[in-house]
Amino acid sequence: MNYTALITGASKRVGKALAEHLASKGWNIVIHFNSSEKPAEELENELRQKYPQQKFARVKANLANESEVERVIPLVVSEFGPFHLLVNNASVFNPGYLKETDAQLFDSQMNVNLKAPFLLMRNFANHCKKGNIINFVDTRITTNKSNFAAYSLSKKGLWELTKMAALEFSPEIRVNAIAMGVTLPPEDKDEKYLWNLAKNIPMKKPGGLEPILKSLGFILENDHLTGQLLFADGGENLGQNA
Repeated sequence: MNYTALITGASKRVGKALAEHLASKGWNIVIHFNSSEKPAEELENELRQKYPQQKFARVKANLANESEVERVIPLVVSEFGPFHLLVNNASVFNPGYLKETDAQLFDSQMNVNLKAPFLLMRNFANHCKKGNIINFVDTRITTNKSNFAAYSLSKKGLWELTKMAALEFSPEIRVNAIAMGVTLPPEDKDEKYLWNLAKNIPMKKPGGLEPILKSLGFILENDHLTGQLLFADGGENLGQNA
C-alpha cells in the first residue's frame, strides 16, 4: 500500500518540488491548488506518466475561503481513505509595516497562513486519526522585523499552533515544522537577487530546494520527532555576522 500526501500549494515552486520528491519515494499525491489549475493539471499528468503504479489527484480550494477549506479533507478521504501526510505549504506573502497594515491585509495573511492550516490540521486529526503534519513557517519568526508584519505574525502563530497540535495529537499524529530562508527567487526576480540576499546570512549562499527536501525526509523517517522546527535557512535565524 502506498502512503498518500496532501500538499497545499503543490502546483508550483516549493510545493511542486515536495510533490515530485514524495512521488519519487512511492507516495500517492493530492495536489492542492487555487488559481494555478493548468500547472496543477500538468504536474498531475506528469506524475501519472512517471509513476503509473501510484495514484494522483488534484483538489481546488481558495484557502482564504473557510467553506472551501472545510471541504478539502473530507473530499480527499472520500477518494483515498484516511491518508498519511498533510503538508501546509501554501501561503501568501505581502509586505506592510504595522502602521500600513489595514484589516484587509491582516485578514488575507491570517486566513491563508494560519486559519486554513488550523482547519486542515483539525480535520486531518478528526478524519485520518494518525499520520504526520508538516507546516512550513519562515525564518522570519525569529525576528521582530515588521516590514511584513501580518505575514510574520501569521507564521509565528503557525509555529505556536504546530507545538500545540503536537502535544494534543500525540502519539498518533506527529506535527513538525520547517522554516525556509533564502530558497527560491520571487517569480519576478532572478538568481542574482537571491545571491544578493544571501550575502547577509551565515552560509553566504542560497539554499535552494535540497535542504528543504532533506528536512522533509528527516522528519518523516524519525518517528520520535514531534513539535520540532527545522531551520533550512543557512543559519539566517541566528542573525547576521558582526
